[in-house]
Parts: sequence; C-alpha cells; structure tokens
Amino acid sequence: MEKNKALDALAALGQETRLDVFRLLVKAGKEGMTAGAVADALEVRPNTLSTHLAALSRAGLVQAERDGRSIHYSSDLTTMQFLVTYLLQDCCGGNPELCAPIADLFTSGSCSKARAL
Repeated sequence: MEKNKALDALAALGQETRLDVFRLLVKAGKEGMTAGAVADALEVRPNTLSTHLAALSRAGLVQAERDGRSIHYSSDLTTMQFLVTYLLQDCCGGNPELCAPIADLFTSGSCSKARAL
C-alpha cells in the first residue's frame, strides 16, 4: 500500500460516524447492508450517511453493489488488510517478538481480546 492510500484510509476512519459505519459493515459480512438499514442502525440521517459512505468508498474501505433498486454496502477487508500490513510492515524496528501480542490476536482465531484495547 502506498503512503497516500494509507493516509486516505486512516483519515476516512478517523471520523466517529465513518468508523461506526465501517465496523457495522464488517459485522454485516459479505451480504452487507442497504444505506437505509445502516442509517437506521446508527440513527444517522440518510443524506449525512451518504456523505460518509462516499468518503469510505473513495478510501477503498467500502464497496457498493446494486441489487435491483437497492444498493448494498459492504466493507472491503482487503483494503483493511493492506492498511494493517502497511502499518506493521516494519514492526517494532526489526524485533518481531515485540509485535507478538498483535499477531496472537489473529492467530488465536478470535479478535475478541482486542475489544479490551
């Protein structure tokens, strides 16, 4: 991932509503959710949500897929994977053992430990 793309993704996630939208879409899985369902779940006005979805989409964190008259939005976990890899690429100054707690969260098959962070 290029530095500017990482900055775009971090900037998009650096806003409370957009972070909530992304996390909700991660939970929704591959089926995603319609904009209306996201707006209802997060109690956000539809026109405001549209702006946030556009910012997440430009950053490559959200995908939109038309299904008849509806558009389903889903998270793009590939972009998130690239972002996390970019951030941890030179993990701990060449001392990967210092990054072990982060790696353990993912190798254990459960990210629930990360909620405490």
